[in-house]
Amino acid sequence: MKQQIASLSNQMPDWAWNLIVFAAAIIIGMVLKFVITTLLKHYKNVSGYSLFKSLLTHLGGPLDYFVPLFTLNLMTPIMQLSKGYLDPLDRILGILLIISFANLLINAIKVLEDFVYFNYDLSKEDNLKERKIRTQLQFIRKIIIALIVLISLSIILLSFDNVRKIGAGLLTGVGISGIIIGFAAQKSLGNLLAGFQIAFTQPIRIDDVLVVEGEWGRVEEITLTYVVLNIWDQRRLILPINYFIEKPFQNWTRSTAEILGTVFVYVDYTYPVDELRDEFTRLLNLSPLWDKRVQVLQVTDAKEHTLELRALVSASNSSKAFDLRCYIREGLVKFIAQNHPQSLPLNRWVTHGGKKAPTDGEVKQIDSKTGNPNSPDK
Repeated sequence: MKQQIASLSNQMPDWAWNLIVFAAAIIIGMVLKFVITTLLKHYKNVSGYSLFKSLLTHLGGPLDYFVPLFTLNLMTPIMQLSKGYLDPLDRILGILLIISFANLLINAIKVLEDFVYFNYDLSKEDNLKERKIRTQLQFIRKIIIALIVLISLSIILLSFDNVRKIGAGLLTGVGISGIIIGFAAQKSLGNLLAGFQIAFTQPIRIDDVLVVEGEWGRVEEITLTYVVLNIWDQRRLILPINYFIEKPFQNWTRSTAEILGTVFVYVDYTYPVDELRDEFTRLLNLSPLWDKRVQVLQVTDAKEHTLELRALVSASNSSKAFDLRCYIREGLVKFIAQNHPQSLPLNRWVTHGGKKAPTDGEVKQIDSKTGNPNSPDK
């Protein structure tokens, strides 16, 4: 086979042979890529998740460049080129092949991500395990991509003789330069180490509900240097990643998304609390937001003018707990206003003579000298 190729190459001009080899390499590469994508194309329009669909979606584009470059790199030895032209061509093709392969590896990580996201769906009611896995995956993905880029760049640079000589000379001063770089980049290194700690000890995870700096929100993104918190009103709070190692914060979904909520209502001392307990139970039974774990209505304080009633309820997550608290608060206040308006918080006035103003919701003025109620007309 080699003899036939050599004899064929000798029968035509070098430029024509080189052009034929170049075109053949490109065509063979495109044919191979077409065969691969055709085998996977059946799964492209499949609804939902499919491994082959994910492969085609993420690797189809990178293969357009990698396969032709790979075949061309294999066929360059049979080109009729002098050493002065062949070496630069080999180097250029090698660099392009390294870049293309790095791009292929980075997109292959996205295929793995799709697989993990499909198997660990965040839309589940109890998604603690899913949030753990996704948090670790996001951090590991960023580290792997950074390593792929760094290694690819190192291989490309080391392919040049001058760079290798410079690198050998720099090794002699690596100790001093390491100390200098360490001082200069100590904050960045601190953030990187904090990122490792968060990824594996997990004080926070993707989709965790946090209260930070007085703001309530969900963890939207964890990068190597910062964390993005999606605030309830669609603002974004950006915090350095080492904040979650050095400062206190509230995590409402650390071990479970279940949470308790409170509603405070203030009534007059004369209010029949047992009736309100019955109404409280009725309201909870009508609401799908209640998870049926906790149901308590207690008198938690006796203030100077009012009783403080606390309704304690439970819900499967903080969003439902907020809506449930609003629903219960509205229902209890409505019940009190409709059935016992005279038991809404009142101000009692007592004169020096010891007479007390009526407390049935009627507002009257007391004459400070005589102790008699003034008529409304005065």
